[in-house]
Amino acid sequence: MALKKEEIEYIRSELKKSKRPLIFFDDDPDGLASFLLFYRYKGEGKGVVVKSTPELGDDFLRKIDEYLPDMIFILDKPMVSQDFIDGCKGKKIIWLDHHVPQKMKGVKYFNPRVHDDKDNRPTSYWAYQVVKQDLWIAMTGIVGDWALPDDAAKKFKKDFPKLLPKEIEKPQDALFGTKIGKISRMFSFLLKGRTTDVNKAVKILTRVKSPNELLIHESPRTKLLFKWFTPMEHEYRKMLSEVDTKDKKMILHIYGETKVSFTADISNELLYKYPDRIIIIGREKNGEMKLSFRSTKVALPPIIKKALDGVEGYGGGHTNACGGNVKKKDFDKFISQFKKQLK
Repeated sequence: MALKKEEIEYIRSELKKSKRPLIFFDDDPDGLASFLLFYRYKGEGKGVVVKSTPELGDDFLRKIDEYLPDMIFILDKPMVSQDFIDGCKGKKIIWLDHHVPQKMKGVKYFNPRVHDDKDNRPTSYWAYQVVKQDLWIAMTGIVGDWALPDDAAKKFKKDFPKLLPKEIEKPQDALFGTKIGKISRMFSFLLKGRTTDVNKAVKILTRVKSPNELLIHESPRTKLLFKWFTPMEHEYRKMLSEVDTKDKKMILHIYGETKVSFTADISNELLYKYPDRIIIIGREKNGEMKLSFRSTKVALPPIIKKALDGVEGYGGGHTNACGGNVKKKDFDKFISQFKKQLK
């Protein structure tokens, strides 16, 4: 276990002690699952989903002024600005993550990659180690982050064989070919759209008793979730069908501004269907190209870094899954520089 036993026990102890925890989390299944694990364990507090940006910035300080927490938790966010940390005015901040390790002042930082850079098991995996309950929620986040750790998968297959059959060994098969994968996609889609709807969906998920309640959706609360989820899924399938997949090396697809962003979801499913290709899916919005990169064979961060030379934008993430943002005026140059490195 890359996070030390005493680190996990420390996080658990602080979560127990907190009276009004404020929990910031990333807007993907891993981030949402991590929040749900902490909230359901504690039974009180407030969650804030950090949408559309990899960094938790000082514009979120207003949430602290509004809620007046005694402790702040940050889950699955790859970056936090020093201005945000300084603006918390000495409140204890516990940051649990699994992306590229960061060094910040004024925060208790926990990341398995600090001890072993190859161990990037999702934040929801470590959140489960802290709370030791709701394994189905943890696995929803884990699978959604394209992972399937042996220990968690073995226990989950035993406890929920209908959700994750024992013959499933690859995370992509779990995500796109099982019932727990369906729940993970549900988590992803429920985080999209209007903030008021997202907050209502998250609140409902804090009260769902079992994965079967979500899959059967017969209770009033899960019927409401499916009322939001179903049109999202229809729109997603429509957008997925519009992607041109003729290029045998790289699939590049850009779509225009819409109310909902499906870049990460589309890139994940295309990578599942075309594992030998590099996937770049982008959404054009306000003069910027918001990008999602996927590959099974190529280390993406160094390629993206070189492609950003002379380009206004940023990008990075995991070895085979990254996000990025490039100004529209520089996009052609960025893609040209990206492709040159593939020859």
